[in-house]
Amino acid sequence: MNHIANQETVPEFAIIGHPNEGKSSVLSTLAEDDSVRVSPIPGETVVCQTFPVRIDGREVIRFIDTPGFQNPRNTLEWLKKYNGPPEKMLASFRAAHATNPAFHDDCELLGPVEAGAGVIFVVDGSRPVRQVDLAEMEILRLTGAPRMAVINSKEDDSTYINQWQSEFRKNFNSVRLFNSSRANYRQRIELLESLKSIDQELEPVLRRVVQAFEADWEQRNIRTAGILIELLKEVLTYHKTVPYKTGEEEKLRSQLQERFQKQVARLEQEAHTAIRRLFKHNIFKLELPPQSILAEDLFSERTWEFLGLGKTQLIVAGALGGAALGVGIDAATVGTSFGLVSVIGGLLGAGATALKADDLLSGTRLLGMQLGGEQLRLGPVNNIQLLYILLDRALLFYAHVINWAHGRRDYESAGQSGTGHEGKEGYTSNWSREERRVCERFFTAIRQGKELEMEESAVALHQLLLEQFQLIAEARP
Repeated sequence: MNHIANQETVPEFAIIGHPNEGKSSVLSTLAEDDSVRVSPIPGETVVCQTFPVRIDGREVIRFIDTPGFQNPRNTLEWLKKYNGPPEKMLASFRAAHATNPAFHDDCELLGPVEAGAGVIFVVDGSRPVRQVDLAEMEILRLTGAPRMAVINSKEDDSTYINQWQSEFRKNFNSVRLFNSSRANYRQRIELLESLKSIDQELEPVLRRVVQAFEADWEQRNIRTAGILIELLKEVLTYHKTVPYKTGEEEKLRSQLQERFQKQVARLEQEAHTAIRRLFKHNIFKLELPPQSILAEDLFSERTWEFLGLGKTQLIVAGALGGAALGVGIDAATVGTSFGLVSVIGGLLGAGATALKADDLLSGTRLLGMQLGGEQLRLGPVNNIQLLYILLDRALLFYAHVINWAHGRRDYESAGQSGTGHEGKEGYTSNWSREERRVCERFFTAIRQGKELEMEESAVALHQLLLEQFQLIAEARP
């Protein structure tokens, strides 16, 4: 048939459509390339441009951006009159019109199709079908290329969907609805899966493409979990010992805490940037509105109020994990259910003030600052809530990144809604007791500096994060 079906070559698909109807957005999302220029101005694309998708340095599929049809009615008229060998039709058309500027774009966009590329024809489903659309559909049908029609339902307007589907079924091997500005990873894979149905010869090579995409996604998640564990290790083990003079303790405490907070914010930003790049958002920059909890400072009271564990959950974590809250708990009382209930009951009473955000954020509660001789020792982190805050922010950021289609450009309106569970907007407050125990074991191992326990607990936390990533990816945005 053509080289697209050859298992030794890379499958190619020409993305064809009008400006401002989602062609470039579909291309950008499929290729995971946010450098694709998305413009509503007709005529900006005058030559074809190839966007290869590489996994582990190997090109697995390529998509070709094309100009829009320039003269479809006359192009269709010429093709209908052609009476030569069918396999020579496109080459003959392009040769006959090569020097005619009125057919420049038509010749250019049909070049990849002549070379054997499959066709993905993109239209805006919020408008009615026009006569010029019918002419373009007929041109693509006459090419004999494997072809899919994509109805870009970018505004969720279904008024004309049935009309488009009816016309497309007459001319295309497959028809898909696709929101290029909201498509997540799973919807992208589903679209690639659908390409297999447009030609039987494509099935083997596209099956391998989909498998490569899925394996690559798994590796990204594994690396993301590793990035987050390294972030937690570096933050939770932070410590400083500095000399001080009598009377300067409070000033030095304040300076050290500010330095620590800046260091943590920097480490978190670096981790988030690494995650963003893993998912190929090279130009995309996270710009969240003021109401988003991710836009808040990591150490603000609002962040600590809406993310992390609830009061009762924190008390249980503190009771089972030792000095995890920086509050005094008699370890002897924790061995029985009655003792644990007594501890929790007491702390929920008059002692519950120790769980207020501003108190938990204080240097003593958070970092366990200690005076000894003429030295002030800061760290390691003394409050397990910081671990949950960092995890919540990372999971919210992960959800935002994987659900941000590469063809999306409305950065200013991007937000992140919370889960709305008992005033908490993160994920960890919804975790089971067993899932939180994984975090507590990791936190305790970090504080105690036991290498073997740190390694074992890190493996368990890594697996927990992978499970959370899967749940996030499966949830509809």
